[in-house]
Amino acid sequence: MLEINLSGKKRVETGKKASKMMRKEGLVPCNLYGEKRGENGLPEALAFSIPFSELRKAIYTPNVYVVNLDVEGEKHTAVIREIQFEPVTDAVLHVDFYEVTPEKPIVVGIPVQLNGLAAGVRLGGRMSLSVRQLKVKAPYTQIPEKLMIDVTSLEIGKSIKVGSLSFEGLELVTPAEVVVCSVKMTRAAQAAAAAASK
Repeated sequence: MLEINLSGKKRVETGKKASKMMRKEGLVPCNLYGEKRGENGLPEALAFSIPFSELRKAIYTPNVYVVNLDVEGEKHTAVIREIQFEPVTDAVLHVDFYEVTPEKPIVVGIPVQLNGLAAGVRLGGRMSLSVRQLKVKAPYTQIPEKLMIDVTSLEIGKSIKVGSLSFEGLELVTPAEVVVCSVKMTRAAQAAAAAASK
């Protein structure tokens, strides 16, 4: 996985009012969840804030990052678990991070990249990508930047489903019946097929 460095400051005050003030200053309230548990056994979060100008590099991108987080000298390795957006303006309201370790598997969506020119496309068909990411489970150190899928043998009317894919060291969490990509018939391909059959 790609890595990105982010640094934040601990939040002393939490709650809606404090969060609103932070956002006015260009800061995004964040929480980091990990192994730490409170007295009641529930996960205990580290509350901090990151300047939006820094955080946007990790949010507005098709890439999935492992975040090297520095909160006032405390170092953590994490992934973004959830982002809350304002429904009207799409402004980032809050981000939850989840602490990761090299041993513990995590579930994360990784971008799909189709490699090669499909046989069906060569005959005039059109490649259709149905899902842009697949969810995988593995320790973060084994998760690639992208999932490469070879489509060279894919013919018109055929598709590749998750169940037919495998990647070394990764468990696919996306359901097996989900179609990743397919080659659709086009008018040009139909005309070519009709001409060939005459």
